[in-house]
Amino acid sequence: MPLMCAVVFQPQGRLYYADPGSLTLSVGDRVLYPTPEGDEVATVTWAPEWVSDDVGGLPVLTELAAAHDIETAEVSRRKRAHARVAARKLIREHDLPMKISGVDHVVATNHTTLYFTAPHRVDFRSLVRDLAATLNGRVELRQLSARDEARLTGGIGSCGRELCCSTFLVDFEPVSVRMAKDQDLPLNPLRISGACGKLMCCLKYEHPLYQDYAEKAPALGEQVETDEGPGTVVGHNVPGEKVVVRMAADGRRTACALASVCGSRKAYESRGEPES
Repeated sequence: MPLMCAVVFQPQGRLYYADPGSLTLSVGDRVLYPTPEGDEVATVTWAPEWVSDDVGGLPVLTELAAAHDIETAEVSRRKRAHARVAARKLIREHDLPMKISGVDHVVATNHTTLYFTAPHRVDFRSLVRDLAATLNGRVELRQLSARDEARLTGGIGSCGRELCCSTFLVDFEPVSVRMAKDQDLPLNPLRISGACGKLMCCLKYEHPLYQDYAEKAPALGEQVETDEGPGTVVGHNVPGEKVVVRMAADGRRTACALASVCGSRKAYESRGEPES
């Protein structure tokens, strides 16, 4: 079984998973995490442990962060704070409909990347020139989608937990209203939308369970046989793998395990008798 740990670049930030390699790590240790722009200082927030899942392809941690690495990270933090303040000031001066959502800075190349959101495409060429002159380095602006903004800024979801996209979710998978319908959820945008205003990513999590249940369970209104006698299906309990049946004998409702309920075809096959 492989070893896996998790690190963060900012307190309460998104989790990034890694292979600890030959390092013996504890929570709070500062390590160098490989990124496309080079190694960056990160903090271990989940100590290495054995996992049974196939997690091949994770970045491998090769060394702990030295004193000069931590100092470089602190310089980057100060540069990011300065860039954010300068960008907000210049955006007001240029009267642009933009909002800065995040800032990255690479000390080695003096390259600053600012992430922003806007209601439409924005001509920010003059803004980039002024920012480059103010920050005395190379500047790049990238427009974010609503989902990317939520991932970057973080927050608390309607479940009371931190947003999935800002903690562990790696990729955004397609989510549709059909998934909400299949799970019998109210199609109220306020109930099924996340902090980004789009459909909640977690609608995807349980959808396969509902699809599998729909393939096995009798439909509403179907006549079925249960351990307590014949009845009619009047409800489904997908998480509990149960079917709500109104008994033919006395009209009472009872929740039966899905495995114990059989429709006419299932009853026929179990008895081995021709169906009338």
